[in-house]
Amino acid sequence: MVEVHYEKVWFTGSVQGVGFRYTALQVAKEFEVTGIVSNLADGRVQLEAEGNQRAVNAFIATIEERLHGYIRKVERVSEKRAATFNDFSIQ
Repeated sequence: MVEVHYEKVWFTGSVQGVGFRYTALQVAKEFEVTGIVSNLADGRVQLEAEGNQRAVNAFIATIEERLHGYIRKVERVSEKRAATFNDFSIQ
């Protein structure tokens, strides 16, 4: 199996009910990344993305740039692992 760069990201702020997940889905189409984005019960949005490190970092940076007015805090963890996603989707 080929290893990919994987990031799990938590966005805190006014991130639910503002089109955050839809925007993430649209931004994902601009990069060679796969993963999921979902709302959490505590009001945060969780994003998981995988691909090459440069693409994943650029993808996350673009989300932060486009939604900067809604985001108060970003937490990220990353690792190398086998690819598990086939596309990018909203959950």
